[in-house]
Amino acid sequence: MPVDRLLPTPESEDLLALVTEIARDELKPRASADEEAENFPRDLFTLMGKSGLLGLPYPERWGGGEQPYEVYLQALEEIAAAWMSVGVGLSVHTMSCYALANYGTEEQQDRWLPDMLGGSLLGAYALSETHAGSDAAALSTRARLEGDEYLVNGTKAWITHAGVADFYTTMVRTSDDGGHGISCLLVDSSTPGLSAAPRERKMGLTGSPTAQMLFENARVPADRLIGGEGSGLKIALSSLSSGRLGIAACAVGLAQAALDEAVEYAKGRTQFGRPIADFQGLEFLLADMAATVESARATYLDAARRRDRGLDFQRQSSVAKLVATDGAMKVTTDAVQVLGGAGYTRDFPVERYMREAKVPQIFEGTNQIQRMLIARSLKNA
Repeated sequence: MPVDRLLPTPESEDLLALVTEIARDELKPRASADEEAENFPRDLFTLMGKSGLLGLPYPERWGGGEQPYEVYLQALEEIAAAWMSVGVGLSVHTMSCYALANYGTEEQQDRWLPDMLGGSLLGAYALSETHAGSDAAALSTRARLEGDEYLVNGTKAWITHAGVADFYTTMVRTSDDGGHGISCLLVDSSTPGLSAAPRERKMGLTGSPTAQMLFENARVPADRLIGGEGSGLKIALSSLSSGRLGIAACAVGLAQAALDEAVEYAKGRTQFGRPIADFQGLEFLLADMAATVESARATYLDAARRRDRGLDFQRQSSVAKLVATDGAMKVTTDAVQVLGGAGYTRDFPVERYMREAKVPQIFEGTNQIQRMLIARSLKNA
């Protein structure tokens, strides 16, 4: 069923109509088969780029849509509802552009952002390492300046779009000064010494490649340093605050898709001479699912509107990520229950939705980390 949205402008209503059409006609028909075959749909990212969807929250000057986050996230939700791997990929690409768009020099922005926002280049975000996940300041991938190049060595882990991205927004260690010794490099995929390990064999989001990225004496031009040496951790944490809202929107889209599937099945499935949707046990389950979806949507929209007004939104971002991803896990699990035995088969997409709902509770900061951040903000208020 279409979501009843309150959008700020007629322009944004037209944009969401376009997004809904692309999601319905181009994404959803391919999702199940491509996920099962573990096919990465690069052509769809090119299509979204040509349609203006890869740079929605960024300035028109570089080919962006200059849309408020309130609108961008609702567009992202529609895409994730049709195909979660594509929604997550769009969120990751948007976050990968964040460092350059917000901390790059004007010359760097003019040089690279048009292709990044226009669909010619696909991005990846390389922060995590095997021993530096939640503790981002512990990363050890090292970059040493030699003349006009950085010599980079180390391994990045759990990188979405590993091996298929055209650029990697990469956090590296340029000094031993703890969190103050981290810098940000915009690394081209063709960089000598950069390679992708074999893809991880994942529970869900199998259409989206995830792997380690290996830096072995990789030489990165010094003009690809973003924000100056030592500013990488600040850039990374700022990026994640916005990126968490993207994951929250994706989780809501996934939960909405599961709810829609459950409602449709419950209306058509009969037992004891009437639709199972008429039984109070199912009615209450569906009602709780709908309440969870709408509540989660409200949390990410509240955070987005604060961001759009220039207000602090860090706590609200953590709340939205926590509520939306925990809610998606519950709603997709309940959707499988509504469909019963059919829900446990691959003849219906809810089993895939349930598998896909798990990882949003983990990436962009685990939900345990979100609880810690929320509690810390309360204590420091």
